[in-house]
Amino acid sequence: MISNTYIRSSLFLLLIAFCSCSSSDDGAKDPTPEESLPPEASVLVFPKKDEECNQGDIISATQSKVTFKWKASDHTDSYTLVLKNLETNETSENDTSTNSLALSILRNTPYSWNIISKSDETATTATSETWKFYNAGEGNENYAPFPAEAVAPTMGASVSQPLSLSWKGSDVDNDIASYDIYLSTDNPPTTLHASTADSKIDDIALNPATVYYWRVVTTDENGSSSQSPVFEFKTQ
Repeated sequence: MISNTYIRSSLFLLLIAFCSCSSSDDGAKDPTPEESLPPEASVLVFPKKDEECNQGDIISATQSKVTFKWKASDHTDSYTLVLKNLETNETSENDTSTNSLALSILRNTPYSWNIISKSDETATTATSETWKFYNAGEGNENYAPFPAEAVAPTMGASVSQPLSLSWKGSDVDNDIASYDIYLSTDNPPTTLHASTADSKIDDIALNPATVYYWRVVTTDENGSSSQSPVFEFKTQ
């Protein structure tokens, strides 16, 4: 006959073995995967902000090849260079896995560009600053100003009255002389609201609950000019 002491000893050993297996199984579990870090925004290098770009290979009287450069960003596998022709507002997107890209672009033409950083591990992206530059043309001594950017109201905003219009102008030659502000309910606006050397107009009273359109024509001291895109807001 098996003694009670033997039975108790056997059960105790089985319990120890079970616990050891359970502990071993727990340790064998896959570790929790680390969360992928999102890419960081790149820092633009060339073409330089608000300057003339005269470093490139001339292809023809109308085109040159310019190499865009930016600093490599962390947690990034690829980049998209977004290039916008500021005269036509046409935009192109150009993908690359390196931090430079050569593109053939029009001479004597203003552009803006930025870089979108992307990762293979996440859908999150990061966007750099947007820089403007003027691609050099043959024999140019003066460049037209860059098209002005709206500061306030922002595009499609609903605004209270009286309201202010403000914008940002820039020019390679740094010789902006004046701004003509067109404002009306027509798109594009054709009514000249004001001419000013400032970059803001205050105390504007308009009809309530109405959509308005406005644009800025920038003129430099040599008479060269550019017009902004049409901006839109609604009064309350």
